[in-house]
Amino acid sequence: MSVKAFIQQYRVVPVVVFGSTDEVRPKLQAMCDGGLPIAEITYRTACAGEAIKIAVNEFPQMLVGAGTVINEEQCREALALGTRFIVSPGFSVEVAKLCNLNDVPYFGGCVTPTEIMTALEYKCDIIKFFPASNFGGIAAMKALAAAFPAATFLPTGGISDKNLAEYLAWDRIFAVGGSWMMKGTPEEIREKCRASVEIARSV
Repeated sequence: MSVKAFIQQYRVVPVVVFGSTDEVRPKLQAMCDGGLPIAEITYRTACAGEAIKIAVNEFPQMLVGAGTVINEEQCREALALGTRFIVSPGFSVEVAKLCNLNDVPYFGGCVTPTEIMTALEYKCDIIKFFPASNFGGIAAMKALAAAFPAATFLPTGGISDKNLAEYLAWDRIFAVGGSWMMKGTPEEIREKCRASVEIARSV
């Protein structure tokens, strides 16, 4: 199954930050047990590479991607470790080129028409809209979407179980990203993942 098809089954992409490798196995297991086997493991901490390695090697049932990828070097490492998709807070032409070369989906952050035009030029038609709540949320995306019929959106930032259904109700939303389900104990993560999946399926 393709990456995009896998994500569309769930329409929620957990943004996962690991403070240490000790957290990796229990949290990823909790996500799987909660029925949400997708992890965008971010390059915000020093253990990101090791966390991705554990996820790819020990959780084959999961779709593992790398997030907060801000340069070609990080992207190259993430791809070498086996990540299946790459996410950036902004749009990087160098990262887009490398992902295209490796046939790996790249969700680069865009909030302006110019950035979206650049993304589409590099065959990136799923636009990460980040931070969504700060840049106008659904209303802003709808205004942008009118000019770009080929684009769909993956908003992240300010989304939670409280407004998840509202975002997913719009047909131009490919999926949403967020970290609300990753807070708490493994047991709490499992239940939040389960609740998120239920909300997404109800829309």
